[in-house]
Amino acid sequence: MEIIAQYGHIIVILACVFGFFMAWGVGANDVANAMGTSVGSKALTLKQAIIIAIIFEFAGAYLAGGAVTATIRKGIIDPEILSGTPELLVFGMMASLLAAGLWLLIATHFGWPVSTTHSIVGAIVGFAAVGISADAVHWNKVSKIVASWVVSPVTAGVIAFFIFRSVQRLIMDTDNPFANAKKYIPGYIFLVGFIVAMVTFTKGLKHVGLHLSWGESALASIGIGIVVMVIGIQMQRRITPDPEADRDYHYASVEKLFGILMMFTACAMAFAHGSNDVANAVGPIAAVVGVVSAGGEVVQKSAMPSWILLLGGAGIVAGLVMYGHKVIATVGSNITELTPSRGFAATLAAAATVVVASGTGLPISTTHTLVGAVLGVGMARGIAALNLRIVGTIFISWIVTLPAGAGLAIIFFFMFKGMFT
Repeated sequence: MEIIAQYGHIIVILACVFGFFMAWGVGANDVANAMGTSVGSKALTLKQAIIIAIIFEFAGAYLAGGAVTATIRKGIIDPEILSGTPELLVFGMMASLLAAGLWLLIATHFGWPVSTTHSIVGAIVGFAAVGISADAVHWNKVSKIVASWVVSPVTAGVIAFFIFRSVQRLIMDTDNPFANAKKYIPGYIFLVGFIVAMVTFTKGLKHVGLHLSWGESALASIGIGIVVMVIGIQMQRRITPDPEADRDYHYASVEKLFGILMMFTACAMAFAHGSNDVANAVGPIAAVVGVVSAGGEVVQKSAMPSWILLLGGAGIVAGLVMYGHKVIATVGSNITELTPSRGFAATLAAAATVVVASGTGLPISTTHTLVGAVLGVGMARGIAALNLRIVGTIFISWIVTLPAGAGLAIIFFFMFKGMFT
């Protein structure tokens, strides 16, 4: 208790610095996943993707980032065990942020799309199990999170497979693909607007003070879906068939229409990612601030101050702008060849999986979800369409992430403990 009373301000400042560093890593590594399909399919330029990400990542983090944060903050460790020694929780959360941030920096340097969720959960479990005791960890909660890492890429892959199959059946394999694309794409655009709005209303806006019933949320979401669809139809009108381009590639004009759709799915993915992954950076900060502001008491429930969500959103944006291009190349062009129609199927499937998981409070991995979705689209075209060497490298980097996060966190935990006690 005395340590927290004596060094409270320093601890909060350090937690904010490490949290910003962690959020920077999320932006550099994870947002690149969210934008990789759009850039890889050439539906958006790198500059356009970054602008979309800045706006929608920030909105997702701020408006809908509350539910998952609770799981990261108080779901993994048992606060009861730490009630006598709150400083251990504080040191552990600081160590977890620094460890996860450092690992993300290393992974991004090599262009590996690793999971920020893995990094932070591995770090928290590592310091708690070694630095405090194995009983301090809610192992049933951890096993649920681990299960979600398997379920999320499989779910996204299956959804992406069927979305792309529907595109092939309704549009690509018909006598007049361009006319059918104009007919069916507005429906897909409506779906994008509806899914994101629905999850935001039902789960995301409680901490902003907006409480809507399920029916009200559904009505508002249908309204938003229709508005988004009308905007999409207006944008589509400007595109006419280009016989010259179609001679080289039969679907060139159709892919231009899907390029418009990719703008909407890119916004959806960025929003979904911000809502799910800001928790990785701000959950531990909130835990530290909660303990320090309660004078050393380990509180079970603490409100998420909006300035912490703002800090996380700002860190994510900074990381993307400064270092995001490396991982964008891996996800966008190295796993399988993406066109706007394929990229759309992958992104919509991933966004749908992430927003639903975000709403239920499960901190799934956006990376796993998106890579699973890209694999699903590749599988719809046959196994030969996948670059299996790159896929293998990605899987190995996923496996290494957990022990890397845990090991670094244990080192930093004992370092902080030695510095302050």
